[in-house]
Amino acid sequence: MSRMRSHVAQGPWGVLIALAVLGAWVGHLVWLLVGAGLSLASPLTWLHIAFQAWLCTGLFITGHDAMHGTVSHHRWVNRAVGTVACFLFAGLSYRRLVVNHRAHHTDPTGPDDPDFSTRTQAFWPWFATFMVRYTTWPQILVMAAKFNLLKFLGVEEWRLFLFWVLPALLGTVQLFYFGTFMPHRRPDTPDMAPHHARSLPRNHLWAMLSCFFFGYHWEHHQSPSTPWWRLWRMRDARVLKWSPGCNRKSPSGVMKGP
Repeated sequence: MSRMRSHVAQGPWGVLIALAVLGAWVGHLVWLLVGAGLSLASPLTWLHIAFQAWLCTGLFITGHDAMHGTVSHHRWVNRAVGTVACFLFAGLSYRRLVVNHRAHHTDPTGPDDPDFSTRTQAFWPWFATFMVRYTTWPQILVMAAKFNLLKFLGVEEWRLFLFWVLPALLGTVQLFYFGTFMPHRRPDTPDMAPHHARSLPRNHLWAMLSCFFFGYHWEHHQSPSTPWWRLWRMRDARVLKWSPGCNRKSPSGVMKGP
């Protein structure tokens, strides 16, 4: 069973990086909702939407790291950061997510893994199953309350849909694709052992843009106590270890062994 808490203090960096992601998400969203003079015909508008979706991904990854105790060596700090991040992301219950994520790490792709679909490996049916398992009525009510509160405060409805709802949906699809579907879909291959998890080919820029290094998923399951912003180092070490002769890196970064 993978441990959910870190035994290695990250110094101040875990908290600082978490606050930076939270601050970027809040700041950019507020600007989009009330201050941005963007035109729907402008490509720049859609770049901002894509950027906000990427920040949504980072927001959830921050909450995820808090579940593993890698934001801070203080439990209350992890709990506070995780609670705020998950609430801002989609009104999610941090406590419930911790329980489900512990089940995922206990038996990845097993019958009790809430993230995995044993019935189908097709993307959209699996995604629908995933969403049904994680969506709750309290969450829906919280999101409806937040939407109507923002409308009451004067935010235009089209801005809410375009700059808040749409990026959250895109971020959710991004998280599922790079953090669940790609890493855990069957068939299992030898390089996925013993975690039933595969990693993206080694490309740090793409790994950061796609899912905050969370596509290096074998490394995450191997060391849940490693924060997202250090997973690239583990990927480097693994690729180097299994390169021919152990002295040069595989061009593709695809592993030849566990």
